[in-house]
Amino acid sequence: MKGKSPATIKDIAIVLGISTSTVSRALQDHPAISKKTKEKVWKEAKRINYVPNTLARSLRQKRSKTIGVVIPEVVHFFFSTVISGIEDVAYEKGYSVILTQSNEEYEREKMNISTLLNHRVDGFLIDVARDSKDLSHIEMIQKRGTPVVFFDRLVSGLTGDQVVVNDFKGAYLATDHLINLGYTRIAHLAGPPGLSITEDRLEGYKKALMDKKLGIDENMIVHGVGVDIDVTRKIAFELLSRRHRPQAIFAVNDPAAVGTLAAAQDLGIKVPDELAIIGFSNWQFTEFTNPSLSTVDQPGYDIGHQAALLLIEEIERDEEEGPKAPDRTVVLEASLILRRSTPKPESMII
Repeated sequence: MKGKSPATIKDIAIVLGISTSTVSRALQDHPAISKKTKEKVWKEAKRINYVPNTLARSLRQKRSKTIGVVIPEVVHFFFSTVISGIEDVAYEKGYSVILTQSNEEYEREKMNISTLLNHRVDGFLIDVARDSKDLSHIEMIQKRGTPVVFFDRLVSGLTGDQVVVNDFKGAYLATDHLINLGYTRIAHLAGPPGLSITEDRLEGYKKALMDKKLGIDENMIVHGVGVDIDVTRKIAFELLSRRHRPQAIFAVNDPAAVGTLAAAQDLGIKVPDELAIIGFSNWQFTEFTNPSLSTVDQPGYDIGHQAALLLIEEIERDEEEGPKAPDRTVVLEASLILRRSTPKPESMII
């Protein structure tokens, strides 16, 4: 005995008296279909237990309903929040996510992109590796017509939408806060050269100093700081061992701020009484250090959320709707989160 045939969009169309194409678009949440029609379609689909045939749909549309994500490192708290933002959007839109990490290596990034292409991903979300100076491997996938959205680090020389935080403003706010507390010798632990976040945060630091007529002391800037806490601890130990050591330190990221805090404790320097510290990113652990660390909030979840929305919008753009809109750069605002590593004005010792 044959079982009952599964419900189809044709069944829905007949009951509602509309075309199958309208049903299909309604089920895909197409903006051209009214909310009222979508509600009717979904109500009828639920009534007859209609289950979308995603495999057949992907074959017809030549889509895999899969997004490829390339990030520098999975272990960082910031990237875990970015991934959460991406996956929430992907799940809502019916997409799967394949995640890869480059470990900041150019060759590994190339390999990851090749692997994702072999898995027929519909588009890429990429945070370019620190070592990737030659971006021809990304240019290649764009020439194939595969959409790419960059996030976290601005990429010049390539087309594509980008989602970043306002690194310049975040650094400016952090440095300006330290100046307003009365500090004049403010050091900056700057990131690896060649990265947009390094340059933007360094420029924000410098601009805040210049606006308050403090001048820029290059001896107070240490370049090439990464996310290795032990390495930063050694760098900060040397900086804080100087005769004219800084009164405050703005670190390019939170691991560098933690390394600075550890170095201060090694030297018996009290934080915040004798040294103020501000990091960048608002990693989860900054709330639990002793003292807790002031930082600049970098909204990772929002970055991932916005980047995924832009990518899926481009993937699903119907060729009949015309050419893609000009490249968009979404800049999310940064804000200060003040904790115990920066003193209250009445408790300062300068």
